[in-house]
Amino acid sequence: VQLQASGGGLVQAGASLRLSCAASERAFSTYTVAWFRQSPGKERGFVAAFKGGSKYYADSVKDRFTISRDNAKNTVYLQMNSLKPEDTAVYFCAVGRPITSTVRASSSYAYWGQGTQVTVSS
Repeated sequence: VQLQASGGGLVQAGASLRLSCAASERAFSTYTVAWFRQSPGKERGFVAAFKGGSKYYADSVKDRFTISRDNAKNTVYLQMNSLKPEDTAVYFCAVGRPITSTVRASSSYAYWGQGTQVTVSS
């Protein structure tokens, strides 16, 4: 599965962005989809995932970010509202088939997009 992420950019604190990640495979609908992020000097961290009919979020983004998917378009989205400077990172989309207890682990995902930079200025 090839993934192409887009939608990053430079915004001011409080603004919104929507990231998109397009997949190359029709079997996309059978995968769990997720977003992770990585800022300089830090490990890649979980942001959000969509497994079956359930959505999972990191505490730091809950109530601000929304993950969604359009299986007809083989695309997953991350709507990011009320952005903060600490949200600055490279955002990666990923697909895989984790069990529920490992949905937040990056090691659970076999396929990754190339990343898109999000920079939030104060």
